[in-house]
Amino acid sequence: MAAMRKLLITALLVFVAPVGADELAPAPSAATSATGSPPVLAQPAAAPLPAQQAADLLIHALSMIGVKYKWGGNSAENGFDCSGFVRHVFQEATGLDLPRNSSSISKLGDTVDPASLVPGDLVFFNTLRRRFSHVAIYIGEGRFVHAPRRGKSVEIADMNDSYWKKRFNGAKRLLQSSTD
Repeated sequence: MAAMRKLLITALLVFVAPVGADELAPAPSAATSATGSPPVLAQPAAAPLPAQQAADLLIHALSMIGVKYKWGGNSAENGFDCSGFVRHVFQEATGLDLPRNSSSISKLGDTVDPASLVPGDLVFFNTLRRRFSHVAIYIGEGRFVHAPRRGKSVEIADMNDSYWKKRFNGAKRLLQSSTD
């Protein structure tokens, strides 16, 4: 558990840029009310930055660790299969509505070189003798979170394990980094 916390903190530090106090303060309105109530924001809050979306994605994905696997599953209450897990996490954390199977998901986004993976990227594997039959969310340091198979639960796995290494099919980026 301590190793997972360290990994999450590391990923968050990489993606969530430091925010100055002046960026957190509300913009003052032109006038304050006679009662001295706090000023109203001059503009609505900005949409989440890509780094914030990646952090939200990781937090949500890691919070699902321990949820049981269920073929065709797409909820924390009933369990997840791999694509149901990824679809649920992206919907909840970013609002993106992904297709229901890993092969269809693999057609989205930009292809990413394995050496350039960043937390929040999707990684694909051939686990059923067909390309892109398994999808997971990369969390950094060569690791990913996924819903593996019957009898297991959402877990973190290492891309360098021989099983995953020989079945790796590629990676896609759906969230654009703030430097893109």
